[in-house]
Amino acid sequence: MNPVTADYHRIVINDIPLIDVRSPVEFEAGSFPGAVNLPLMDNDERRKVGTCYKNNGREAAIKLGYRLVSGEIKNVRVQAWVDFLDKHPNALMYCFRGGMRSQIVQQWISEASDRVVPRLEGGSKAFRSYLLERLQPQNMTNHPFILGGRTGTGKTQLISRLKNGIDLENIANHRGSAFGNYHTPQPGQKDFENRLAWTIIQHGHKGFQTMVLEDEGSYIGSCSIPRELVNHVNRDDNLILLQTSLSERITNILTEYVIDSQAVLVDLYGEEQGYSIWLERMKTSVNRIRKRLGGEREQRVLELINSGYRQQIAGEGSVGHEGWIKLLLQEYYDPMYDYQLKKKDHSIQFAGNSREVMEFFLSRENV
Repeated sequence: MNPVTADYHRIVINDIPLIDVRSPVEFEAGSFPGAVNLPLMDNDERRKVGTCYKNNGREAAIKLGYRLVSGEIKNVRVQAWVDFLDKHPNALMYCFRGGMRSQIVQQWISEASDRVVPRLEGGSKAFRSYLLERLQPQNMTNHPFILGGRTGTGKTQLISRLKNGIDLENIANHRGSAFGNYHTPQPGQKDFENRLAWTIIQHGHKGFQTMVLEDEGSYIGSCSIPRELVNHVNRDDNLILLQTSLSERITNILTEYVIDSQAVLVDLYGEEQGYSIWLERMKTSVNRIRKRLGGEREQRVLELINSGYRQQIAGEGSVGHEGWIKLLLQEYYDPMYDYQLKKKDHSIQFAGNSREVMEFFLSRENV
């Protein structure tokens, strides 16, 4: 008996653990939240079987696969599957199309442990198609609100406090600006889309009539938001502006991009190397926008960053970094945002400070 399931909705809603038996290179190209890669064949074995298939046909390729994954190699892989299932007895499994690889794994697990593990019907290909369909506007019933505001107003922090908020930057693992890289890499495009769909499905299952997203462009770092979704959420009269004083914005940026960022690097690499890595990353970020900054302003920013860094290393705290933050906000980010905002004047439904905007969203959470 080789049971299958196509109840993808239940998998997402319940965060059911998944065993991905594809090769590591396939897994790295795109997987699903909660999936662990315990492959039937490693990359080299899969390559050899593929070459054999092209040259000698399906039957020869199957025989080669059984020879390559046999003996102790087979025992180790079967034990890995069984160990995972001992910890996650409700786990499901999949290969690319839900065919031979997952069927073989099902059989071997059953022979080793008398355990029956369902596989995904259609494999990762069918599951991903389901997720992409959930990103289509016609499959989304809740009304989107877009939270906008100048850089540093605290939009992401406010969204994190909302039950019906969707943190796109968290899904993309990027803050959405030239300085927005985290210390861990962004997901690939397929992983980003899968995570985004996963979040939206779970959000819809909770019964919210509205969802709140941050005002983003088509890209968050290297991750591209599907065009249909961008068009869907950027409706008329759904933009909510968060207004915060310049001094508070400077403090927010200082906390997130300097103090917190440095703390992570110091924890990873030690104090001296951590601070040095932070400085080099900041210079790299400035270089990304050098053409739009212009040569003279770029030099001013770099000088202020170096000055703040020297003061910090000398034990004078992080306050010296406020200079370059203020310059970038007033002379670069604010003019750029205000220019874009003029195009959206007709879309602004409400504007206020953090408390007022929070009250606005809470009053409409289930309306």
